[in-house]
Amino acid sequence: MRKGLMGIAAVAMMALTSVAHAEDKKVTIGVSIPAADHGWTAGVVFHAERVAKQLMEKHPGLNVIVKTSPDPASQANAVQDLETQGIDALVILPTDPDPLVNAIKEVKGKGTFVALVDRAPSVNDNSVRDLYVAGNNPALGQVAGEYIKATTPEAKVVVIRGLPIPIDQQRQDGFDQGVADSKVEILDRQYGNWNRDDAFKVMQDYLTKYPQIDVVWCQDDDMAVGVLQAIEQAKRTDIQYVVAGAGSKEMIKKVMDGDKMIPVDVLYPPAMVGTALEMTAANFYGQVPVRGTYTIDATLVTKDNAKDFYFPDSPF
Repeated sequence: MRKGLMGIAAVAMMALTSVAHAEDKKVTIGVSIPAADHGWTAGVVFHAERVAKQLMEKHPGLNVIVKTSPDPASQANAVQDLETQGIDALVILPTDPDPLVNAIKEVKGKGTFVALVDRAPSVNDNSVRDLYVAGNNPALGQVAGEYIKATTPEAKVVVIRGLPIPIDQQRQDGFDQGVADSKVEILDRQYGNWNRDDAFKVMQDYLTKYPQIDVVWCQDDDMAVGVLQAIEQAKRTDIQYVVAGAGSKEMIKKVMDGDKMIPVDVLYPPAMVGTALEMTAANFYGQVPVRGTYTIDATLVTKDNAKDFYFPDSPF
């Protein structure tokens, strides 16, 4: 009996030792992301640094290097610099994906694990990355459209789009699908360039042109700030609510507080870079299959679940 217990104890000690050795395994992950040039990218930087700190505390052998870049040329240089530091993995959210494909492929060609986040190049397959983590752009629009159709089925709606790029079109197509087969009337669609000042000007134009507006849909929380300012300045009381998206702390807090103008928000979280970083670390420390595409749901944020998505220390 004593020998049996000693044998079990030895096996347990060996298991604990192997776990400790696994945690001490030396791994370096480079993170390349855009500089904080507006709200959403400021959130990307915040969550990259937040999750990097958590992971390094959990895994003593892990080193995470976070670099920010304002444009594709600077980011290509940053990727090369990370490569010279001997990284085992690269987590990259490109400023503009196609100009960075060659730099990413060069890293991957050397056997480095590559996790691509959010912005995909024209060819997004395993020649470019091992893992792709992104939000669901069509669903961001569809969830907003379905909410409007269910809540105000005969609403007169004005739309503020982002930029004339594929992501914008995906969101717009999803929205159109969400309000399909309803009496929702789309009065107008104009681009706000995912910018609060531009959205403010577009909303001013809408308020001048249309004496009756029930709902505003804009693709981005930053733009919603400008929209709300324009409505307040015009003292318009006909507008029932605004639906935006991304999950900024300002909009989430309004949802939490029961603000009637922002009853919901739709997630397209900058924290997705943290998801990619955690999955990349799991590839080395968890030794679990981490390959393919991981799409984050466009969750409808309501007063009931808003606290789950509120990061008060985030700049966005």
